[in-house]
Amino acid sequence: MSRRILITGGASGLGAALAAAFSARGDRVLVTDIGAEAPAQLPAGASYLKLDVTSQEDWDAARDHVAAEFGGLDILVNNAGVAAGGRIEYLDLEEWRWITEINLFGVVRGCRTFTPMFKEQGSGHLVNTASMAGLVHPPAMSSYNAVKAAVVAVSETLRFELHPFGIDVSVICPSYFRTNLASSLRGTDPLMDGTAKKLINKSKIGAEEIAAIVVRGVDKRQPLILTDKPGRRAYWAKRLLRPLYDRQMLDFGTKLRRGAEQAARATSGAGRPAPGAGTEKNHTKEAP
Repeated sequence: MSRRILITGGASGLGAALAAAFSARGDRVLVTDIGAEAPAQLPAGASYLKLDVTSQEDWDAARDHVAAEFGGLDILVNNAGVAAGGRIEYLDLEEWRWITEINLFGVVRGCRTFTPMFKEQGSGHLVNTASMAGLVHPPAMSSYNAVKAAVVAVSETLRFELHPFGIDVSVICPSYFRTNLASSLRGTDPLMDGTAKKLINKSKIGAEEIAAIVVRGVDKRQPLILTDKPGRRAYWAKRLLRPLYDRQMLDFGTKLRRGAEQAARATSGAGRPAPGAGTEKNHTKEAP
């Protein structure tokens, strides 16, 4: 049976892979993203709508569009998000506000906007993209870890809150996978750019494989969708082997310090960026 699905952040990355995977099954997919124009590779049968997840006006327009064109909605995938990282002294409060507005409040706006429709239907499925960083918390990623952990908490809360109304809630928690998210990483910490890109680029799994796992998890109405072996190992290590988890994270922090010290020696006298300093960032354009 064809389902009606709206995906935010669907123009590239995991969102585009999810749009393709759902469309290939015959579902009616509405791809949304911040760009005014539809992506060139829009899946066959899918449609496009501009949606900035920080704008309640855009969310209201999306709800009205869905009601008029689809007659309702079966699945909302809150996938739009951005990446940021860095040691705490390099993260200014504006960057915290920026990532929170998109990664957390974008999800909250989506859930608030479509929950009344789902309640009226007596059915619906909220699917929120968090991250393994929402479950395990490596160093030098405090802002990203915090907002993704909040998405996990919101999703778990809504699962219990909305169950009596026939509404399912799932949260997706992938770890690093090959995507263009690395190119959109924001932050002024010189250590993080290379570290994050290395972790993403060395991954053996891509967005298409993640999307296939997510689709199966949504079909099964899984509340927590873990998408890869490294992520599952980290999750269970934290739950069942806490001393091992702590040791791994402490070791990671030590490696980051050594990397920073090596970088400082290599650039000694060359004007190493001061904590919190950096070029002006664009806080309005969402990354895939």
